[in-house]
Amino acid sequence: MTQETPDIAPATWDLPYFDHILTLLGDGDSEVIEFFGRHVHWGYWPDPTRAAGSVRNYAEAAERLTQAVLAAAKIRSGQRVLDVGCGFGGTLDLLNQRHSRLGLVGLNIDLRQLFRARAQCVLQNENRLALVAADACLLPFRDKSFDQVLCVEAVFHFSSRTKFFAEVGRVLAPGGRLTLCDFVPRFVVPWLWDFLDRRFKPMVTRLFGHNDARCTLADYRRVARSCGLRLDRRLDVTRHTMPTYRALRPLIRRIAPDPDGAEEVIRRVEFASRIGLLRYLILSFRPR
Repeated sequence: MTQETPDIAPATWDLPYFDHILTLLGDGDSEVIEFFGRHVHWGYWPDPTRAAGSVRNYAEAAERLTQAVLAAAKIRSGQRVLDVGCGFGGTLDLLNQRHSRLGLVGLNIDLRQLFRARAQCVLQNENRLALVAADACLLPFRDKSFDQVLCVEAVFHFSSRTKFFAEVGRVLAPGGRLTLCDFVPRFVVPWLWDFLDRRFKPMVTRLFGHNDARCTLADYRRVARSCGLRLDRRLDVTRHTMPTYRALRPLIRRIAPDPDGAEEVIRRVEFASRIGLLRYLILSFRPR
């Protein structure tokens, strides 16, 4: 069993909310450690009406969302798995616990996240792990290197979904699979979106850094097709993720560089999700 140290590369990115989360984690903040120490993404509740709203309940729900993504991926022991935007390594560690003889690679543009991932994932079951600092749109791997590529709630940070999909299409082995989860608008009216961007995009950027939430399901199909992939499975879990907003509210002002703006962003995303304009989807793609 081996675990490689991060491959240090000149990779940087502007992620303001991660800056604050990492500071609080470094300070030993017990609430933030339980909330975000393993996963930094939305939660999944099988029965949303029974969500408790507690920190522990949210942490359990975040783990279940990861499990839902892995169920869609259908990962098997012995496969080569790349987790793009691997965060603090929670997905990698879950795979490490559940399977054996995996060739795991976690990729992130932020070295600080990779160092936390290295500390979190204690290898077992003859699994191997490498952590790589690099851009998701310029993957430093040979063609056909992986059986599975994962991206858990990170693709909206990438500079280009088309470039990311092209790179995934290149590194996937025949019969491989890309599985991701994302906030997907039901439709985009360009002039209206441009108007909202002018009003609210600076606020969103101050919280999330670079982000692009314009990609509809039709756009995903088009991008995948242009890169030699096809949509294989779509799972709408919006309803199961809605308690996330209730859980986030007590903490959002502490982790956000712009607390008032952060609350406004969360309110608007929640409203768009409740009325069906924004969906939380798990998507799986296969080579054509």
